[in-house]
Amino acid sequence: MIVVKCGGAVAESSAAEIAALTKQDEVVVVHGAGPQISAELALRGLAVSFVRGRRVTDAAALEVVREALLGVNAALCAAIGSRALGLAGDEIGLIASPVPELGLVGEPLPSRPQAVLDALAVGRIPVVAPLAEGPLNVNADEAAAALAVGLGAERIVFLTDVPGVFDDTWLLERIEADEADRLVGNGTFVGGIVPKLEAAVRAARHGVRAEIGATEVVA
Repeated sequence: MIVVKCGGAVAESSAAEIAALTKQDEVVVVHGAGPQISAELALRGLAVSFVRGRRVTDAAALEVVREALLGVNAALCAAIGSRALGLAGDEIGLIASPVPELGLVGEPLPSRPQAVLDALAVGRIPVVAPLAEGPLNVNADEAAAALAVGLGAERIVFLTDVPGVFDDTWLLERIEADEADRLVGNGTFVGGIVPKLEAAVRAARHGVRAEIGATEVVA
């Protein structure tokens, strides 16, 4: 099984890559909606704030998050085709530990939703919007890693709008988990790459082959 995480900026354009991966193995997709959420929050005059790459979310923002995620989910399913099955994480049993300092936000825990297994069993491609029971907003990278671990996936692939992980101007072919921790800890990496790296490291340490673009993250 392969878990694919695609960011909101590349969700619909990822359909061809997702289709190619389905020829290799069963595929579960988790997507974000970051640009769409930020744009809608701005339209509504609501604050946009991040802490270590995770969005601070109050009740008003959570409404926007849900609407944007479900919109991206529908568009991505349409782009993938008839095998795609859209699922909202909070409705299928994704679980998370609350992170009160970020508001209505959770830290995803390994999950093995029956709805995902049932979809795979009949040849569908589950496409999961990253919400957890509560409901709580959860980072899509972290949700993908938690699903990969919970489902016992062999591989997790992060599709993004950058080629991979860069150290200064160098595209890294691979990065060790301990080195990723060190570089995140000392501030070398900032912004959206941080939750991706942390999620990939978590997956790798649980035996899941993890790739961010062209960069392999290894335990």
